[in-house]
Order: sequence, then C-alpha cells, then structure tokens
Amino acid sequence: MQKPFLVTEQKLAERLVILRDRGLGMLTRIYNIKKACGDTKSKPSFLSEKNLESSIKLVVRKFPNVDIKSLNNIHHIRDEIVKSLSLYYYTFVDLLDFKDHVGELLTTIDACQISLDITVNFEMTKLYLELVTVYVQLMILLSRVEDRKVVLGLFNAAYEMVHNQSDPAFPRLGQMVMDYDPPLKKLSEEFVPHTRTITQALLSLQNVYPRRNLSAEQWRAAQMLSLVSNPSQLLNPAHTDTMPCEYLSLDTMERWIVFGFMLCHSFLSQQHAMDLWTLALNSSWTTVLYRDEIIYTHSYVQTYFESIRGYNKRVNEVKECYNVAITTAAANHRERRIFLRTALKELVLICSDQPGLLGPKALFVFMGLCFSRDEVYWLLRHHENPPPRQGKVKINEDLVDRYLPELLFHMEELRALVRKYSQVIQRYYVQYLSGYDAVALAQMIQSTAMSSEEENVILSSICTQISALTVDNVEDPDYVFDFRAMRLDWCRLQSYLSAGRSPTLMVSQKELAALLNTISFHTQMVDDLDEMIVNTSDLSIFCFYSKIFEDNFQMCLEFPAQNRYIIAFPLICGHFSNITNDLCPEERIHIRERSLSVINLFLDEMAKEAKNIITTICDEQCNLSDRLLAKHCAPIIATVANKKRREKAPKKFEMEKPGSESYRKTREDLTTMDKLHMALTELCFAINYCSTISVWEYTFAPREYLHQHLETRFARALAGMVMYSPETGEIAKPSELLTSVKAYMNVLQTVENYINIDITRVFNNVLLQQTQQSDSNGEATIASRYTQWYSDVLLRRVSAGHIGFSNTMRSFVSITLEGSMQFNAEEFTDPTELRSLAEMLGPYGIKLLNETLMWHIQSQVTELRKLVGINKEILIALRTNFDKPEMMKELFKRLQNVDSVLQRMTIIGVILCFRGLIQDALTELLEERIPFLTSSIRDFHSHGSSPHESSLVAELACAAGYSSRVDPALLNTLRQMPGAKGEVEDEYLASCLLMVFVAVSIPKLAKSDSSMYQPQLEGHTNNIHCLAHAVNQLLGCLFSLGGHDDTEDRLKEFLALASSSLLRLGQEASPQETKNRESVYILLHQIVQASPFLSMDLLESCFPYSLLRNAYHSVHKVVQSHLIPA
Repeated sequence: MQKPFLVTEQKLAERLVILRDRGLGMLTRIYNIKKACGDTKSKPSFLSEKNLESSIKLVVRKFPNVDIKSLNNIHHIRDEIVKSLSLYYYTFVDLLDFKDHVGELLTTIDACQISLDITVNFEMTKLYLELVTVYVQLMILLSRVEDRKVVLGLFNAAYEMVHNQSDPAFPRLGQMVMDYDPPLKKLSEEFVPHTRTITQALLSLQNVYPRRNLSAEQWRAAQMLSLVSNPSQLLNPAHTDTMPCEYLSLDTMERWIVFGFMLCHSFLSQQHAMDLWTLALNSSWTTVLYRDEIIYTHSYVQTYFESIRGYNKRVNEVKECYNVAITTAAANHRERRIFLRTALKELVLICSDQPGLLGPKALFVFMGLCFSRDEVYWLLRHHENPPPRQGKVKINEDLVDRYLPELLFHMEELRALVRKYSQVIQRYYVQYLSGYDAVALAQMIQSTAMSSEEENVILSSICTQISALTVDNVEDPDYVFDFRAMRLDWCRLQSYLSAGRSPTLMVSQKELAALLNTISFHTQMVDDLDEMIVNTSDLSIFCFYSKIFEDNFQMCLEFPAQNRYIIAFPLICGHFSNITNDLCPEERIHIRERSLSVINLFLDEMAKEAKNIITTICDEQCNLSDRLLAKHCAPIIATVANKKRREKAPKKFEMEKPGSESYRKTREDLTTMDKLHMALTELCFAINYCSTISVWEYTFAPREYLHQHLETRFARALAGMVMYSPETGEIAKPSELLTSVKAYMNVLQTVENYINIDITRVFNNVLLQQTQQSDSNGEATIASRYTQWYSDVLLRRVSAGHIGFSNTMRSFVSITLEGSMQFNAEEFTDPTELRSLAEMLGPYGIKLLNETLMWHIQSQVTELRKLVGINKEILIALRTNFDKPEMMKELFKRLQNVDSVLQRMTIIGVILCFRGLIQDALTELLEERIPFLTSSIRDFHSHGSSPHESSLVAELACAAGYSSRVDPALLNTLRQMPGAKGEVEDEYLASCLLMVFVAVSIPKLAKSDSSMYQPQLEGHTNNIHCLAHAVNQLLGCLFSLGGHDDTEDRLKEFLALASSSLLRLGQEASPQETKNRESVYILLHQIVQASPFLSMDLLESCFPYSLLRNAYHSVHKVVQSHLIPA
C-alpha cells in the first residue's frame, strides 16, 4: 500500500532555506570563475599559451564530444591542467547537483499544491521567489563564462589521459552547458510545470510592489517616513498587516518580476501581470545578475521575445517600456534621493534627540534604510551601465549625484543609532512581545481550529516562548536571545497551511498570518538587529564599483558643501566583509585587502586635504604676523617724516597697514580665509565623527591620520621657515623665525576647536625632534641648521675680521669699512635674537650647539699642542728665566708661530664668548619659564659638597646655562681628546708651556693696527679681548685635568709672566712695537676681571694700576678726538 503524501514530511521550509543559501554560494563561485577567466593575470597561464591555441579552438568547436587523440600537445601538462582547473570544473559539477535539487524541490512544491502570497505566507513566498531567481541568475551567469567550454573540455581530456576514463559527471555537464546556451529558452521550457506556483507568487506582489514603486511627489504627499506628520500618533507603534513587506527591497521585487515573467511570459496576457511587468521595466534599463554583473533588461528580453513566433506585440511593448525608462527613470530616482536625504535627516535628528522613539518607530527606520539602499544600488548600477541606445535623451547628469554622500552619511547615522540604542529597542519589543503579542496570539489560537496536532504544537510553543520574556532578560549580560528556531517554526507552519490539501488554508487565516508576521518582525528587533541592519542597508556592493566609489569620494572632497559627509565612504568600507560567502572562502582575502587599502586611501586623503587647508591658513597667518614686524614700519615712518618736511614722496601710493584685512563692509562677501575656515570646519566634523572605524579585524583611527599629517607638515614648515641657504650663507633671523613659528602654532592650536585632537602632542613630537641633529625622517632640523650656520658662517666671518664681540652690547657687532657690503652680526647675536634661538632650540638644541662649538675648540687645542711641541725647549727656557729680561727677549725672538698661537687662542676666545651669550640667553629663558626648578639648580650649584657631586651639579648647571669656575663641557671635551689619555705629567707640562707661550706672546699684539681698544664696545677691533675668556677657561680646564690641583698658582704664574712681558714693552723705543700698547695693557686688566682665580690685588702687586688708568685715559681720548669734529 502506497504511503500517503504528507506535506509535514517534505521539510519544504528547511529545504528552501538551505537551497537558497547554497544557490547564493554557487552564484559567488560562478561569478569568481567568470572574473578569473576574463582576466589574463588570474586565469591559468596555459589557457593563454600560443602552442595550445589550436587545441583550445578544437575543444570549443567539438564540445562536448572531444577526442583526446587530437589533443596530444596537452599530454605533457595533463597533471597541471587537472590541478589548475579542478576547482572550476567541480564548481560546475556542484552547479549540476544544485540544478537537480532545485528541480526536485520545485516539483515537490507543485505536488503539494502550495499557495503562495507575499502578504500572507511572506517567508515561504520570499524563499520560493529567491530560489527561482537565484537559479535563473546562475544559468544566465553560466552562459556568460567565456571559457566554460574550454575549462570543462580541457579538464575532462586531461582527466581521461590520467585515469583512462572520462569524468562520470562530464556527459551531463556538457549537455547542461549546451542546453543553456542561450539560457532563456531552456529555462522557459523547464519552468512550464511550475508556472502556476510562480505566477501565483508573482501576482501577489500587486499588493506590495505598486505602492512601493511610487514617485517622490507621492511620497511627499503621503508624508512617508515622517514621525511628526501626525503628532498625536508619535508614540504609537508603527504597524501594518504586512510588516515584512514594508522593508522588502524594491530591487529584489523588480528582479523577481523581470525574471519570473521572462520564464512565464504567457501570463503577460493577464492585466495584473502586465501591469507589474510594465512598471518594473519602466523603472530601470538594467537587472542585476550578481554584484556588478547585469543584463540590459529590455534588449535581453527583446532578443528572447523576437525568437518566439507571434510576439511582435510583446516586443513593441518592451521597446515602449525602454523609451519610458531612459526618459523618466533617472529623473524619478534623482527626485527620490532628494526626498530621502531630507526624510532620513529628519529621522536622525528626532531619534538622536529622543532615542526612545526607536522602539515604536523602528519600522520607519528600517524602511528609510531600505528605500535609501535601493536608490544607491540603482544609481551605482545605472551610472556604470548607461543605456546602450540613448537617442536624443541626455540622462548622464541625472546619473551623477554630487549630494550622494549626504544620503550615505544619514544612512550611516541611522545604522549607528540603532546599534547604540539596541538595548532601548530590545526592551521595548520584549515588553511588546510578552505584553501584547502573546496575549493576542493566545486569543487567536483559541478561536482558530488547526487541522493537525503539529500545527497546534508550533503555535503553542511560539505563544509560550514569547510569554516568558521579561525585561530582566535584556539587563542580564549573560542572557542570549535566539528566536531563529521560532521563526523557522513559523516558516514550517506556513508550508503546512499553504498546502492544497490542508483543511485550514493560510489564505483564510490572514489575521493569524499578519499577527505571526508581526511577531516575527518583533523577535528580529530583539535578537537579530545586526542582521536586520545588514539586510536593509548593506552597501558592500561598492566593493565591486570601486571606480565610482573613489570618484564619488574625490567629488565629495572637492565639493565643500558635502565635505562633512565624506566620512561615510570610510565607514562603508566596513560593510565589505558582509558580501563574502562561506562557500567561496578564497575571495575573502581579496575583498579584505581591497577594503583595507580603500579605507586607508580615503582616510589618508581626508587628512591630507585637512592638512592642506590648515597649511594655507597657517601660511596666511604667518604673512600677517610678518607684516607686524618692526622692520615693516620703516616705510610708514618715512612717509610721516616726509609729510613733516613737506617733501613730495617719489611715488604716490597708499600703504596697506596691518589689520586692514579685518575690516568688512558686509558679512555676505566671504573672503578666501572665510571659505577655508568653513571648509576646515566641515572636513574636521567628518574626521571627528567617529573615533575608530572597524574593518575586518583592524581598527582605523581617522584622527591619527590627521595627527600624522600635521606632524609631518609642521616639521617641513619649520624647515622651510629657517630659509637656510648653504650657497649664500643666508638664514632667517631667530626672532623672525620664532614669530612665524608662534603664528603657525597658534593656527594649529585652533584646530582643537574643530576636532578632538591633541595638538600639544604634535608640538611635543615635532619641536623636540627639531632640537636634535636630525628628525625621525633623517632630515635636517632647526637645531642642526642654526648650529651649522653659527659655527660655519658667523664665527668664520668673525675670524675673518670686521666683526667684533662687544661686552657692552653683549653681542657681536659689525665693524664694516665705508662702502663695503654690510653684514649686521648684531641682527643674529644680540640678546633678543639669542633669546629667540634658545626658546626654539631649548636645552637639548643648545647642548647640540655647544657640542659643535666644543668640537671647534678641540681642533684648535690640538693645533696649539702641536705648536707647543715645536717650541718646547724654548718655552721651558722662557719659563725658568722669566726674571732675566735680556735672555727672555732673545728667547722670545727664537719662538716660532707666535701669531698662529695668538690667532688660535683668539678663535677659542671668540667661540667661548659666543657660547657665553648662548648660555646667558638660555638661563634667562629658563628662569622665566621654570623659576622654581632653576632656583633649585642655583642652590645646588652654590652649595656643592663632594667633588663627584659638584661635577654632576656643574653639568646640570651648565645644561641650564649657568657658568662654573671650570667649564664642565670644555673639561669633558679636553678629557676626550686623543692625546689626553697619555702620560699625565707630559700633558701637564704641555699645558704649562702653552700658558707660557700665550703669556710671553701677548706683547706682540701691540704691533697690530687692529688691536685698538674700542671703549664703546668694551673690546678690541680684532677681538683680542676674547683672549681673557680663552686664557681663564681653557687654561683652567687644562690645569684641572693635570691632577696637581694648582690651577690658581699656574694662573698667578701666567699673570706674572704676562705682566713682566708687558712691562718690558714699556721700555721699547720703536713706535711700531708699541703702537697699541695701552690697548694691550687693558687686555691684561680684562684677563684678571674675567678670571675666577685671579684678583685685582694680585694684578696691582705685579702691574702698576697707574699704567692701567693711563691706558684707559689714552684710548678714551683717542676715541673722543675722532668723535669731535675739527
């Protein structure tokens, strides 16, 4: 006896779900095969080899009956062919298997006489139509794989060569490929038995599709998506009898209609079917196959209909629809996007202000997202695929939407709101399910008689499950909501109640169906919010329209009115992971790499644009700041002076004074700076919109991109502001550089008003690097450039003459002859400039400068030691016979390189004087900036205890700019000299002899014309007064290293030698020898004044003070004689 055919045993719901998911996986695999075969880089290399070209053509021509005897030239690569093409081949085998299962399931559904109505048994109808559509898409996509015959034929031939038999699936596979080429005819024949079920499902769309496919004017008239159109209903839950249909994709429905009626075209004679068909064809000229693969709907249908006898009328109708589509569709969709931008903005503003409305109005949110997603998909698809025959109609303008970023941004805002307030939505719907839905369902169960026990069990379990829900479940972090089984039960129940033999037909139980569809939606609001967001607003399709994606981003970047919405593009990159399929894991790597590279590009471009705007503002502010410098007031002073003298100016011109740019006649006239600030505000809003963006397993921080760009730009700007030219030796004045840097920093500081970024971190990172020899990129820094300039340019010019060190002015001053080009050394060395330099370089930069100066001193000391070595015997004799004038005179004449010693000592003195200026500037700066710390350093320095501690404190004090009796920096430099580690006694003797050499050589300075003392400068023209610092600091350090602890005694010896030598100078009769004798006497006084080891009492004991008094009187008298006119 035959077993009765029971619907409950067919598991229709489960099979539909499984086959639909498998069909999507097959689509992904076939799609990737098509892309791979169409790209010469990714397809197997042997398919492009010329020596196999004849075999490939033979396979295509003879397919599927290929004789392997005629393919001998592939015999040697048969294993490679099998290995390379196996993935492709077995994908087609899986497709054949999928085809069999679909055919079996559709036949079973027909046998069960299932009635499908999208408004009643929504899930069943949706799964059925999706499965049919996926199947059709697969077969059409299969026919578009260009190398399908080559792949199958070559694989089978190679397989047969290896295994001596053909692959078992190949005959049916070959036949399938031949049958579905072209696919529509075979598909139509195949679906003839299923026509009733398909058309019934399609015709049920007449209650949904027309009211979804409305114009923007109709949406406005109906106040679609508006929460405030009826204030009295604001708190009432949004509800319809067809809840799931409200957020069903319009794009999906159009695909169902187009492919469905292509298969069942005979039903187009019915008016309802024709209305749906026409409306779908009028809406667009393309239909999606998969991702970015499309068909031109009208031409595809027209070609098929033209092959059917008697379908001329249908062909003409398709042509008319095409004309309507290219004439009106683009404009209609443009207006819809305009409406949706406003509607979504309103939704975002209201829901942000009152998140509690997300509960009752969740349906509106998902409808808005779905509508917007459909419009974005439509625009992408049609922009990339303009109509093949436009005629006189120009629609390209409507296919480029400059305001698309705004729509995308509002979609992202809504998505973020739903995620942020997911608990609010969950709480609302948990209470709704247990407090209303469960009660309503219990009452309906009592009034409805089910035909089987299983149906009653399903309904009772649904009612029990939702009745048990409480708000405590939401607040419990360990509780996980999962209603997937319940929704599958509802889908099973739909299959049972939709069967033709069921006594309780679903069509007669519309109220029950509506309630259960509503409950299904409510459960999704509790446990499936993320999936709902993906289903209604996923924009991962942008992954496959990369050019449009990047073009729209660039367009948005260049359009200030849309700048604030540009963050939508990086956020969309986070969607790309949603488009992957478990049945095609190999594509995940490519999609992942694509999404990561695109978001990195977008965030980098956004940060770069913001950086460029900030740089432009900074440059303008630097110019304005520069105009406030004192040097620019000279023309104004000259103009005023000329007016007082009543002199005519050479040219009549009105000089624009600083500040004039701030006067405005009207706020409506925007200046360039206004526009830049507005653009920066908009762009910073976008960058600041979210702190992080998650893409795959990576997290991107938009602000960090801007931070890095600002750091790099600030560093380059600082390098540019220095304006150092090694060729000409020119560099910016430190005070002017500091003014520009402060102006630049002030602008950067205001960036914090626009965006939540730590600009202090930028300053710390960049400015600290600028105090080092090179920055993190290996580029020269402010410290290295100024160190190079002061040591290699300024001090060399001082050594060359015409620049003197002035104790009065505490700077180097130019002493230039009349008519020569003047270089004002005081513009770079006066206290103001050096204070500015110290402020920019800080202690680290000053330390670098000091190290360079010490290196120069070290090189001079090395040369001095060589000169002492040459004159060693004579110097020893001079030291032991200092009380024998005649012998001293004779010995002195035998000394070699006396001028060189004096010159090198003067150079050392100049360097030490300059270092003193730098140290004073640093001390002044630090005492102002960190007074408490510097007072502590001074205190430690003044009360040093042990020698070791004293040396450490001295180094600390030196870093803060304070001087010590023995300079620790110079001491360390001399200690590290190559010869300093030899015999200590030899080094000590050399130091003593150097002291003697300098002391006995000082009188020779009187012969030089440039040794004239300048009272107004408190120095000599040739800088010999710097010898005072050289003698005290250099000899002090050398004797400290000697280990005899007799620094003071040795300097007393120096004073004795120098004073006796100078006193002998008074006995010289030659005027040439005593030309500037008084100036040299003053030098001896200066040496004692600058010494921490010598005193005036000691000087008076060996050199009469009357000589010093007369010397000062003499040099002052000479200067006065030059100042008083004859």
